[in-house]
This record gives sequence, C-alpha cells and structure tokens, in this order.
Amino acid sequence: MIRSLWPLHRTVVRAVERELMGTGMTAGQHAVMDELRRGGPRTVPQLARLLGLDRQPVQRLVNDSTALGLAESTPNPEHRRSRLIRLTPKGEATIRGIQEAEETELRRRLSDLTAGDVTTALHVLRRLGEEFKDLAQDAPPHPTDRGDDPR
Repeated sequence: MIRSLWPLHRTVVRAVERELMGTGMTAGQHAVMDELRRGGPRTVPQLARLLGLDRQPVQRLVNDSTALGLAESTPNPEHRRSRLIRLTPKGEATIRGIQEAEETELRRRLSDLTAGDVTTALHVLRRLGEEFKDLAQDAPPHPTDRGDDPR
C-alpha cells in the first residue's frame, strides 16, 4: 500500500494540474485554497502543519494566490505578527467551482465503490498518516524546519 502512495500522489497532482490549466493556479495553491475553504482563515504556520509542509513553501503558495486575487492577508486578533490568510470572494468562487467539477467527475468515475469501501480506505489512510507522523516526529528535524509560532 505504501509503495502505491508515491505514484498515486504524483498522478493526483498531475490530474489536478491538468484541471487547473488556464486558471494560473498550481496544485499547491489548490491545496491551500481547499484548506481555507474547509476550515476558514488560517495563519501560514497553521496551513503548513495541516498540509504537512514547511512554512516557507506555503508562504510562497499564499503569496502567489494573493497575487492572483484568490486570497488575502488580514489582521489576526490572537497574534499581532502572524496574519490570517483567507479566501477572497473570487477565491471562494474559484475553488468552489473547481471542487464541484472534481466531485462530479470523481463520482462518475468511481461509482463502483461503495460507501463502505470509501470508509475503509479513509480509515487505513488516516492510520498510516498517524503512524508516519509519529515516525517523522521521532526523526531529527529537517534543515528547513523552523520553530515558528504555532498560531
């Protein structure tokens, strides 16, 4: 299963990039916008943790999304220096449209899967994620990891 995840991840990224052709967006920006749509405004460090990425690449994705008018930085009432990133109305409409098209296509293509199949797959993936997160925490820090404020 683990050996299947790497090629699957690359294939999903390529498929998402194909869907995004002509939008100016990347698969990484799609992931950031998805998190913002699902969870509301977040700081860059929060987004980085949720996406399992270092802060610096997430900051670049946020900057690029902001340049496209899809996201914006707003004051954070809980922390003066760590601003909140949120979708603009254009960003909300853009990611909603993309996700609706993706959902329609996936439902059509995966109609042979039962709800039980999906539930089992999610359970296994979450368990793998938990175990690998524990393994990653036991590993020495990556050179690009920084002790940024968790908010």
